[in-house]
Amino acid sequence: MPTFGFEGSKPPEFETLPMMSLREVVMFPRSIVPLFVGREASIKAIETAVSDYGKKIFLVTQKSPEQERPEPDDLYTVGTVSKILQMLRLPDGTIKVLFEGVGRARWEPVAGHGYDAEQGEFPQASVQMLPEQEVQDSETEALVRTVHDSLDEFGKANKKVAPEAILAMATIKDPGQLADQVMPHLKMDFARKQEVLEMLDPVKRLEKVYELLLSEIEIVSIEKRVKNRVKEQMEKNQREYYLNEQVKAINKEMGREDDPSAEAQELEERLDAKVIPDESRERVRKEIKKMRSIPANSAEYTVVRNYIDWVLDLPWNVFKDTETDIEKARAVLDEDHYGLDKPKRRILEYLAVQSLVETMKGPILCFVGPPGVGKTSIARSIARAMNREFMRLSLGGVRDEAEIRGHRRTYVGALPGKIIQSLKRCEYNNPVICLDEVDKMSADFRGDPSAALLEVLDPEQNYAFVDHYLDLDYDLSKVFFITTANSLEGIPLPLQDRMEIIRLPGYLETEKVEIAKGFLVPKQLEQHGLTPENLKLSDNAILDVIRLYTREAGVRNLERELAAICRKSAMRIVEESNRDLVINVTKQGLGKLLGVTKFRYGEREEESLVGVATGLAWTQMGGELLLVEVALMPGKGKVEITGKLGDVMQESARAALSYLRSRSDMFGLKPDFYKEVDIHIHVPEGATPKDGPSAGITLTTAILSALLNVPVRNDLAMTGEITLRGRVLPIGGLREKLLAAHRGLIRTVIIPDDNRRHLKEVPAEVLKDLEIVPVKTMDQVLDLALECPGDTVLCPGNDAPPITNGLLKEEFRKPARQ
Repeated sequence: MPTFGFEGSKPPEFETLPMMSLREVVMFPRSIVPLFVGREASIKAIETAVSDYGKKIFLVTQKSPEQERPEPDDLYTVGTVSKILQMLRLPDGTIKVLFEGVGRARWEPVAGHGYDAEQGEFPQASVQMLPEQEVQDSETEALVRTVHDSLDEFGKANKKVAPEAILAMATIKDPGQLADQVMPHLKMDFARKQEVLEMLDPVKRLEKVYELLLSEIEIVSIEKRVKNRVKEQMEKNQREYYLNEQVKAINKEMGREDDPSAEAQELEERLDAKVIPDESRERVRKEIKKMRSIPANSAEYTVVRNYIDWVLDLPWNVFKDTETDIEKARAVLDEDHYGLDKPKRRILEYLAVQSLVETMKGPILCFVGPPGVGKTSIARSIARAMNREFMRLSLGGVRDEAEIRGHRRTYVGALPGKIIQSLKRCEYNNPVICLDEVDKMSADFRGDPSAALLEVLDPEQNYAFVDHYLDLDYDLSKVFFITTANSLEGIPLPLQDRMEIIRLPGYLETEKVEIAKGFLVPKQLEQHGLTPENLKLSDNAILDVIRLYTREAGVRNLERELAAICRKSAMRIVEESNRDLVINVTKQGLGKLLGVTKFRYGEREEESLVGVATGLAWTQMGGELLLVEVALMPGKGKVEITGKLGDVMQESARAALSYLRSRSDMFGLKPDFYKEVDIHIHVPEGATPKDGPSAGITLTTAILSALLNVPVRNDLAMTGEITLRGRVLPIGGLREKLLAAHRGLIRTVIIPDDNRRHLKEVPAEVLKDLEIVPVKTMDQVLDLALECPGDTVLCPGNDAPPITNGLLKEEFRKPARQ
């Protein structure tokens, strides 16, 4: 603790006094301040001052009010020597003390007298009084008068300051004394008051007080204006309230329908007639009570009324009688859709269980398949088969969680989520709700809607679904939810876990023909005003439309082409003004109606080529044939991969090359064959991205074919992934890939041996036209795929000319047998 420049022995003017620290209070000389004291050390200091020091005590302010036992460095260096005028003990153990400031003083601690001192429980200070400077000149007198004038203005603006205090200060002529008298009446931070206390020059101190006084007058003036403005607004609101009450009374006497109280009464009657949970009922009653006390023309009134309407309009316990006749349901499903045996069977199983149990939680089905295979339409047929209402919600592009859970009522224009809105529209609590394109949702800063669907689609949670707008538990367990998606890649795994996945694969050509004859053609004839007698389509014509004008897993484009035929037929009937005209459409006449063909039927290569292998790929549109081309050029071992291949396919290509290098001896290749050539691997249609773990054996076959100068069979396609050891790994999408091979006139298909069990899902009419060869190793693939023209170790027993390739070892350039 500093000694303020005093060294050696204490000067005689120092005096030892009990010391008490103050929190957020600054004591000024010549001021009288009452304080409540509760700290034991402070009480002990006061008692000692009264008994031993003639009621004199030193008061100093803490720098930090939170400290219970401040150290010397935690206190300001200047305080006030004060006198205890009065002391009153209170029942709670605290005391009320009336202090009078005597004079400002500096202090330093007395050794051995602190909070932890053994000789006492309170600190003592050695204080030195700071004398006042006497100043008398005309400038000081002008400053004093100015302060007196401002005090009058301050007293008029601030009613909390007693007029007697203002009059008492008006008689003070000494600048220092006037400053000390004014400061306790100003409301400001204790640190600023301490700054004034430490100013020893009375003129500068009074100038500072005058500055603070003007600031306080301005603040008090602003507070007064604000209070007056608020008071006027309150009086206006009260006046409007009384007038509204009078209007209500007048409307009630005259029996007008727009009486707000009558509106509230009507809502209460609707509530009493509604069967809803008790919690929701009490919530609505509170909202109606709140609505009665709100003026009808206020915005809050509309918000409360809309909320009550939403709750009362929801079908809380309104259920539509459902059908459980399995035979009728089977007939409805077969009438609306051809094929789709697995989804139909699942619905019939659900109806069978529902007929045996009284209550059953609604299942969550997810139809996954390419566009146009009938995912949404079969959901509509399910609703018709069960005699339930059908609601469709498109989730494509939805990226706001509030679309599912609703907006909170604090937002302007808040509404419930799409689920609650759908239930209000259908007026029943057990509809079939189809959530279309669930894989097309996205997330942004407004939340993840797929996460909000977790509660909606979880049978263990959706009995108490909470919409943000309603803020009430709503039972969704009786709703039959059906979701649709083109693929599972865009659906998070936790959401997939809530659903039962049912795949809808692409249709066969024969199935498309039956769908066209039984569903699409009659529908388009009706929509275009034609009769079956006006337009006759042969089966071969429909088959050629499927093969040459569409390439899809579903039937959406097929329906568009049939619609084009109907439009042109309608045009001809109108031009010839013959409503009974009969138009026969054959395969030879399709070109005149639909123009040139869009696709080539049968995509396989016309002949076996070196370095060209046919693979099979799965896409969201179904299966496709995928050609892999490999070209060799003189070089230094550079490998070029083109065709917009993804990371997985590029890794498969590198793995294929590593496999061939590791087994170059077996294939008769030079150990350093890769150093003599550049290898370019290309997959045509470079604008289309390609990726997936099923092209490994195709890439290996194509590369080896180019290296050995041996062609690959053009009537063979393959699918499978390869390891560095030459094992063939299983793949997915086998059904779609085999359909693509069948459509492309492929005769032999190589598949991984682990996929043998999946052949049960492939239609028999496809399997009878294909030779399916399961393989376990790459050696089996090469034996089947390569057409060896020479008598080599790789292809023994042939009598064709020998292989000629500079990459082969010397012994492999000649026939093994002459």
